[in-house]
Amino acid sequence: MSDIDYTQTNDRFFDYCLWEYKPVVPFQNKYRSINILTHSFLNYDASKACNIVKTIQSGIGAHETVWGIKNDNGNISWEFYFYDYERRHRKKSISKVLDTLSTALPCDIEADENIHYFMFSFEINKQLLNDENSLDELDMYIGNVGSTVSSGICYSVKKDSSTMKNFYFFFDAKEQQEDIVAKICCSAYLDTSKININEVLWPELKECKAICLANKRNHDCIYFSGINIDQLLVFMKRLSYPQDLIAYIEDNYSMLDHLQYDVGFDYRMENDKLVILKSGYYGIF
Repeated sequence: MSDIDYTQTNDRFFDYCLWEYKPVVPFQNKYRSINILTHSFLNYDASKACNIVKTIQSGIGAHETVWGIKNDNGNISWEFYFYDYERRHRKKSISKVLDTLSTALPCDIEADENIHYFMFSFEINKQLLNDENSLDELDMYIGNVGSTVSSGICYSVKKDSSTMKNFYFFFDAKEQQEDIVAKICCSAYLDTSKININEVLWPELKECKAICLANKRNHDCIYFSGINIDQLLVFMKRLSYPQDLIAYIEDNYSMLDHLQYDVGFDYRMENDKLVILKSGYYGIF
């Protein structure tokens, strides 16, 4: 998995919702975004994660899974997302993925495949990869019917329980600016008389394709989808990602500039200041 994975002329490109996009610059013989992911594994001595990625690709196919690299106060973790918008007629089910991973990453959760979920994910961290622990929690996403914008609900799924976690709302970044601002302001965790909204709606990133706003249990979250490589570097530097991850993007700029990127961060107000709790950036493998 340490070898470079290069693009081919027939490659297709997808964002973190597995929605297709067309690169705005030539892409032949450049880097696929999986290289960003595997580089982060190697630097954090998480070689077991490379085996998990290879197992997933063998079981459900390449370029079908979304990855996220998460930064929680300098602690790096990873999340993998599996989409199938056919819902109950899905092919990429929780059961199938967990069965595929039964040796590489055991999990004793049994999914109810009659539920109309369209996506699920799980997070791995260095402790899970270094110890002999099994996966004990998934996030499952269900549509939020009746919303005026694309929307979803996230549930935490464990062996014996399911708990609602988050609501997600997707807005067109250019056409729905007023709605985006209004949604950010409608929060129990933000007082815009004390916080400049640009601390959340970064001017450097709002020139993008879509903005997703999430209401989570103890904070809110914003995602910027379809940003370019320069915007990604602004995001990573401002949120103090490890220098080796930043350097990989900078050193391979010309091999990664064809990709669109998606980023997001959790936030809330504490002591009249905006605090960013956790952030992430995304690609596919």
